[in-house]
This record gives sequence, C-alpha cells and structure tokens, in this order.
Amino acid sequence: MSTKSRGAAPVTLAVANQKGGVAKTTSVASIGAALAELGHRVLLVDLDPQACLTFSLGIDPEDLETSVHHVLTQGVDPAEIIIETEDGVDVLPATIELARAEADLLTRTGREHVIKGALEQLQDDLDDTEEGAYDWVLLDCPPSLGVLTVAALTAADGVLVPLQCETLSHRGVGQLLDTVHDVRRFTNRGLEVWGVLPTLYDGRTNHARTVLETISETYDLEVVEPPIPKTIKFAEAPAAGRSILATSRSSKGAKAYREVAENLVSRASRPKPKKTAKKAPKKR
Repeated sequence: MSTKSRGAAPVTLAVANQKGGVAKTTSVASIGAALAELGHRVLLVDLDPQACLTFSLGIDPEDLETSVHHVLTQGVDPAEIIIETEDGVDVLPATIELARAEADLLTRTGREHVIKGALEQLQDDLDDTEEGAYDWVLLDCPPSLGVLTVAALTAADGVLVPLQCETLSHRGVGQLLDTVHDVRRFTNRGLEVWGVLPTLYDGRTNHARTVLETISETYDLEVVEPPIPKTIKFAEAPAAGRSILATSRSSKGAKAYREVAENLVSRASRPKPKKTAKKAPKKR
C-alpha cells in the first residue's frame, strides 16, 4: 500500500513524444494500472484532444459535458471532473474541445503553469479528504510540442519518452530534448528526463535489437526496462475499456508494464542530484 504522508506532493510524470504511434497512451494506461496494483493512488490526465486515453479507460468522450479543457481554460475545479475507472485509477478526461485550448491559452499570461496550478489546487483539496491526495500523476501529452506539452513538462518532476524500436521513430526525439532544455531554463528547473521506454519491441528481428542497443548511446539517456513487446493484446484492451493488465493479465505485455512500474517506483525514490556551485575564477 501507499506510504505517502499526508500533504506530500505526488510524483508527477509527463509521458511525451511528439511522434504518434509509439504506444504513449497505452503506456500511460498500463503503467497507471500497474501502480494502482502496487497500492498507489493514481491520477491519469488526458491532454490529447483525440482523447484516446479517456476512451481506452471505458469512457466515451462524446458523453462528457465537461473535461480537462474546462479546467485549463475556464478554471473549473479539477475535482469535479475526475472520473473513477475499473482499473483502479482516476482520470481527468479529455474531449475534442481540448483542441481549442492551445489557441485559448496562447495569449494568456502564465500559460506554461496552467496544469501545475490545477494539480496543486487538486492536491490541496484532497489532502483533507478520507482518500487523501494522489501518489502519482501521469500526464498523457499530445503528439506535439505545443502549449499543452510545455505546460505538462512545467508541471512534471520527470519526463518519460516512449520510443518505438524502429530507426524512423528516433526522428524528433532531439527536438523533444531541446524543448525539455528550454523548460528547464525558463519554467521548471527541477525537470529530469527519467529515460526512454522502448515500445513495440520485436526481439526476433535484428533491427529492433540494434535500435534498442543504440538508444542510450544516441541520446545519452537511461533506458527504462524491460522493453515493451509488440503484441495484438494491446489493440484488444481499449475495446474493452480496460488496460492490458485487466484484459490479459498474464500476457508478456502486462508483465513488462508491471516491471516497468516497479522500476519507476524505485526511480522516484532516488535522491535528486545536487547542484554544484560554480567556482569563482582564481585571482591572479
């Protein structure tokens, strides 16, 4: 069970890659469910106007009158929008209206902090409730490097980058890391890159194995293990409105995400690197 003390901040993890089709949403849903199995209280935030995370958790976006869009652009209390799911996680759902949020926020002062502010408000509201605040908040970023992704990175402690084990999927990761660098400089000095999560991995091919082996060298990033295998079981899960941990509990994919979740919990407890002060130049 969770051991987080009342009033402690959650671990907020942005899952981001501006390239689509890299199993980003699948990773958010599956890691969230695995963390819930470990006894953590988990909130998933759908920041993609396509609302795939919302749909994959058994919620029809077209049936929703309010969503994360209203939280970010109209100041609606996030606690009023949250929906409990059968997978044991809560979700702040999205609808197609979120596509307007980029334009709505573009001219707003402090737009980079809008997600951080909403999450802080939510944590304050929940601290005094029986359930208590969340242990983990996972942010499912849109496949772009726009306002919503920057706001998610500003709110996050760390960023996890799902990366398909194919050469072409590497294109664009450098741009994401440039954005992370800018966020560190201007809006969130404490943001850390937790690493790359290899997805859609087919260990039978030399190509996939070679790509996996070169990821850490290419980007000088940690590789979060194990790699997530390519399996049809992932495609079947959203149709049931559940994660693969519920629809195919003993599958290789479910087992891999459970192990990833355990490794992320260990990563969260790692002490942050100390900032070393620059030495003044010696006087001659």
